Amino acid sequence: MVSFRDFIETTNNEKECVVLTNSADKNLVMAGVFKKLESKGKPILARCKESNHKIACNVFGTKQLVAKALGCQVNELVNKLSNAIDHPIVPEIVNKTEAPVFENEMKDVDLSKLPIPLHTNMDGGPYFSSAVIFVYDQELGRNASFHRMMVIDKDKLAIRMLPRHLHKFLDKAEQEGETLKIAIAVGLPINVLLSAATSVELGYNEMTIANSLSPLKMVELENGIQVPAEAEYVYLAEITPEQHSEGPFVDLTETLDFVREQKVIKINQIFHRTDPIHHVLLPGGLEHKILMGMPREPTILREVQNAGLNVTGVNVTPGGCSWLHGVVSINKVNETDGKTAIEAAFKGHKSMKHVIIVDNDIDINVPNDVEWAIATRFQGSKDMVVKENVKGSSLDPSANSKTRETTKIGLDCTKPLNESVHFTRIKYENVDLSDYI
Repeated sequence: MVSFRDFIETTNNEKECVVLTNSADKNLVMAGVFKKLESKGKPILARCKESNHKIACNVFGTKQLVAKALGCQVNELVNKLSNAIDHPIVPEIVNKTEAPVFENEMKDVDLSKLPIPLHTNMDGGPYFSSAVIFVYDQELGRNASFHRMMVIDKDKLAIRMLPRHLHKFLDKAEQEGETLKIAIAVGLPINVLLSAATSVELGYNEMTIANSLSPLKMVELENGIQVPAEAEYVYLAEITPEQHSEGPFVDLTETLDFVREQKVIKINQIFHRTDPIHHVLLPGGLEHKILMGMPREPTILREVQNAGLNVTGVNVTPGGCSWLHGVVSINKVNETDGKTAIEAAFKGHKSMKHVIIVDNDIDINVPNDVEWAIATRFQGSKDMVVKENVKGSSLDPSANSKTRETTKIGLDCTKPLNESVHFTRIKYENVDLSDYI
């Protein structure tokens, strides 16, 4: 397994990591520096001026970095993730003495002493943006899920929690008159991050997906919760009956989300590795989008394959907020395959607003290639599917503010089978320039 810090060290040794020479203020400055540097497509490592702890950002900010961490090629990612979902493997459990995350304990819980940044001057407070919550119940099983959490006191957080799996654990605990015990982990490898963002049925242990992607070691706490042994930080906590306003905070669409009354988390203990590295996902940034969008690609792949089509690639695009836009490439056999793929793709990701279907000669990870297919292989009068007044994404600010209904559009940008020669992109001879320059 390649841990979070191992991957950063590897990229640094290969001169593929940006290391700041001076420490930066965690309030606004740090995020501003990260935003200026994220387009370089490299991990960024810095020191926090206030705590002297390290902060890393953009560690998995491109699919190339994700593929590097998982030891595969970019075009293999969607099938690799899909295969891991279909073939989960139970991870190895180690003792706490073998778990680096328990090397140090913060005796007095004080979140202000940690490198938790205030990202923008419109945020409600400092935020955990890369944290994964782990929970266990004898009846409901295990669960791992991403949640943003706003610091409201030295030992308290306001958590944004949708009515999904973690909420079911909370409901059960409250019905039994108890608070829900949780563990929060920060500084996690890519296999854990992708798996925690994957939508599976309740009771499915996401860490079996992670272990199938890449070998993973977990450590079991006294309350039965398991956490990655090589996480940088683990916070032992509980979700209380107390409520507090959460937000504003920037969402995936790079727009501010609403302020809501949400549950409060009480932090009881903090453990961390020696010289720990806090992981920051810039809200709405490239890494945030990669980790949100990639886990939707296998579900799209599955539905298009179930429709009887040969899928050669799926890309939930950063330009579409890695949530609202998708591109699917297919080996076209029948003239109706493009429109069949459109219907199946929307079924595979119900929040998607626009989907583009292309032939397998188009590189779906290159926006210019996709735009070329739209320009040369698409006619709106016959190749467009329009679905009006359907349920859209809550993240789309242009959707109906009350019903969240939207208009979805599918573009069939595949070549007609009987006129393919006129739609074929020319190719030049592949020459070795060293012979001429």
